[in-house]
Amino acid sequence: MVGMRKEDFTVESYVHVVKRGTRGLPIVRDDTDCFRFLLMLAHFNDSFSSQNWHRDLYEAGLHRSFGRPLHWPVQERLVNIIAFCLVDNHFHLILQELAEGNIARFMQRLGTGMAMKFNERYSENGALFQGAYRAKIISDDRYFRYVSAYVQLKNALDMYPGGQDSARNDFDRAYDWVCSYPYSSLGDYAGSFDRPIVEKNFLSSLFAAGEYREFCKDFIYGRHIDDEITLAHQSNFFE
Repeated sequence: MVGMRKEDFTVESYVHVVKRGTRGLPIVRDDTDCFRFLLMLAHFNDSFSSQNWHRDLYEAGLHRSFGRPLHWPVQERLVNIIAFCLVDNHFHLILQELAEGNIARFMQRLGTGMAMKFNERYSENGALFQGAYRAKIISDDRYFRYVSAYVQLKNALDMYPGGQDSARNDFDRAYDWVCSYPYSSLGDYAGSFDRPIVEKNFLSSLFAAGEYREFCKDFIYGRHIDDEITLAHQSNFFE
């Protein structure tokens, strides 16, 4: 797959994935597009695949919720989605591989579905994304903590009024804003949302109650984050 940094994913591996719009262009234009992304995270993460999934949701009155039509079988997840963040021209995911090839299968389904719906809605054609996704295995718990804050908080702050500079001036206000931002999973961990998308057990096991906010604060201010972790991670996605 052109554009993908190949790594060997073993079953149960945790992997950070990023997928960007072609030429840096938007992959979503409004809240309808963004909510459809959330629906795809919820419903494409399944060994079952409906050819008319969105019509099924409309007919069942579920297109603005995360319920499943009654005629769909019980969900059998392809991956565990640990964290996500969507901004205007790219998205990040932290995924756990549950069976060999399932991350690739899920990402192919998600990328194709987003491109088809985008082109259909806006009467466009051509590639929505800049090649295939990039991916990096998360090798240990320390690294996992860093990547979770990078995905859920730092990326969402690109959408915060004033951006990351403003967030550093009033971290608590910015953190609470991200907890209410619907297109980051931080709100699922904070209790702002209750959506059947994220598997929260592993990340929650790494932090005591209330500890994650303080960790994220240190991360945003650049405290206690090793330079070698930062550089090794960013080089995978931004070279």
